[in-house]
Amino acid sequence: MSASASRYSFHSATPGDLDMLRGWQRQPHVSRWWDAFDPETPEEFDDLRVARWIVSLGGTPFAYMQDYTVHGWDDHHFAHLPPGARGIDQFIGRPDMIGQGHGPAFIAAQVQTLFDQGAPAVATDPHPDNARAIAAYGKAGFQPSGPPQETRWGRVLPMTAWRPVGASGASVT
Repeated sequence: MSASASRYSFHSATPGDLDMLRGWQRQPHVSRWWDAFDPETPEEFDDLRVARWIVSLGGTPFAYMQDYTVHGWDDHHFAHLPPGARGIDQFIGRPDMIGQGHGPAFIAAQVQTLFDQGAPAVATDPHPDNARAIAAYGKAGFQPSGPPQETRWGRVLPMTAWRPVGASGASVT
């Protein structure tokens, strides 16, 4: 991990974070691309298919990120990826943190963690019109892996990052 990426800390999101997360989701730069915050209820935090993270810089929370097993849903658009592959979604909640390079940096840090844990690939699916997200994912090592498509979660541009050949890691489920 680079020195700049190590500036970010990730702690598990809990039901106690819902008010902050919902507040961030109401920000115009987030609500344009995200529907109502999911999970909507504290009980939904128990879904073991999804790991939810609050991203902080210098102890100050500013972003949300989640990673999930792409094989946890029937007919998921990333189900063709190998076992152990993870999907990610994220947003920067604080408007004053946008446009400073934080997105690509913390995304790359978490993707490296997932690779270190054994994920052979990490996929993401920004809306095809979300140029800012597509650019951030590109800077973090993702490449488009197919044309834009309609999914049950909306219109997406599939993007994938692959663990470097020869890199080892523990198994991720």
